[in-house]
Amino acid sequence: MEFLGWPTVLLLVCISCLLIAAWRSTSQRGKEPPGPTPIPIIGNIFQLNPWDLMESFKEFSKKYGPIFTIHLGPKKVVVLYGYDVVKEALIDNGEAFSGRGNLPLFEKVFKGKGIVTSNGETWRQIRRFTLTTLRDFGMGKKGIEERIQEEARFLVERIRNTHEKPFNPTVFLMHAVSNIICSIVFGDRFDYEDKKFLDLIEMLEENEKYQNSIRTQLYNFFPTILDYLPGPHKTLIKSIDKVDDFITEIVRAHQESFDPSCPRDFIDAFINKMQQEKGNSYFTVESLTRTTLDLFLAGTGTTSTTLRYGFLILQKYPEIEEKIHKEIDRVVGRDRSPCMADRSQLPYTDAVVHEIQRFIDFLPVNLPRAVTKDTKLRDYFIPKVIRCSELQSSAKFCDDSFLPICYSTIIISFLSHSFLAGKRICAGEGLARMEIFLFLTSILQNFTLKPVVDHKDVDISPIVTSAAKIPRSYEVSFIPR
Repeated sequence: MEFLGWPTVLLLVCISCLLIAAWRSTSQRGKEPPGPTPIPIIGNIFQLNPWDLMESFKEFSKKYGPIFTIHLGPKKVVVLYGYDVVKEALIDNGEAFSGRGNLPLFEKVFKGKGIVTSNGETWRQIRRFTLTTLRDFGMGKKGIEERIQEEARFLVERIRNTHEKPFNPTVFLMHAVSNIICSIVFGDRFDYEDKKFLDLIEMLEENEKYQNSIRTQLYNFFPTILDYLPGPHKTLIKSIDKVDDFITEIVRAHQESFDPSCPRDFIDAFINKMQQEKGNSYFTVESLTRTTLDLFLAGTGTTSTTLRYGFLILQKYPEIEEKIHKEIDRVVGRDRSPCMADRSQLPYTDAVVHEIQRFIDFLPVNLPRAVTKDTKLRDYFIPKVIRCSELQSSAKFCDDSFLPICYSTIIISFLSHSFLAGKRICAGEGLARMEIFLFLTSILQNFTLKPVVDHKDVDISPIVTSAAKIPRSYEVSFIPR
């Protein structure tokens, strides 16, 4: 055989060394999680049920275990299925799993600003400031509790004015919950008939509807293609832009009337921070509007939907509602509003609230995480570039499932995981839990729920979308007690 020549031999030696190094690196790092074989470009899309991703993931977990890999379009995603592995990742390895996975749709809207979709130092700075400011304005303290109690009284009076006629409570609950965010961010609540407020609520409802569309979710997997096609994903972007314009207008008014010696609300506090740290790229008007938008979108939809679903479940189980009535009557009575200090004296009611959150499993496929460094989880290697989705499954409704465990913080955090866990735990978790407890107890203190059908025929199965599980539309009468 003719001699190949030194350049060719040298090239072969270099390639061999690279292959050996890659093999050694892979063997040292460990194997990546198994999963179904993807089809080029489209991945495992045809092996998933887009109307019930949880069921698809449940079947995959039976075959591949609690850690497996799927391909959503060209994107590789590691799925963590079940309590034990989710806890191990988000709590025991919290820093490694603290990144936010890329979502092209949210990237187009938020541009890496705010809290929910940002990463790195931007996320740390804005999150730290937001948590501190929310605490300064009363989150978790008596001040915000009194605001919620006041709003609950407005809500109770509004329900009383329905005069026992059946109605869909969705809008009433959204108005009440949204007003709490308004009071923190804008410094005041809105009247329920205020035109600007009604426009805001309508925009938030539009966002929820379009966000749950399958085509909207597909945008995150095929953004380059769908950018050229019409559909709900483009309508959602326009709808969120309207909310952003609404917030920007209020920010502009705050800047004109700003008094650094007397910050009125979250927006004023952010403006103050901007002026103190001029040149700091983390605190800009754009960051302010995006962070405020985060607070609105996260703080209105999830809480109001939880309450709406909770009242539907209680119609199905009047015996549970009756136990709550008796406990509230014994501890709180009828002459004062329920308060957070009552919660420890209302163990049954508190257990039902937690069980409602666990049962509805509102966001079964949470916003994706991304590992911030090459990470080993159990026997598998997860590269830094890979994003992860963590999820669990819910079972039948059980009103006393939280009573025997003495309210373990970790157990409750995971079994009613609407607020996620670990480093990315929802910044408004404390506020949302307070709202759910106080609104629900205030309404049940004053009213008995009367379904329009026999309680046995009340359907509490969710409408499953590609993004969330939402309650079916219903009407109910609130009968004064």
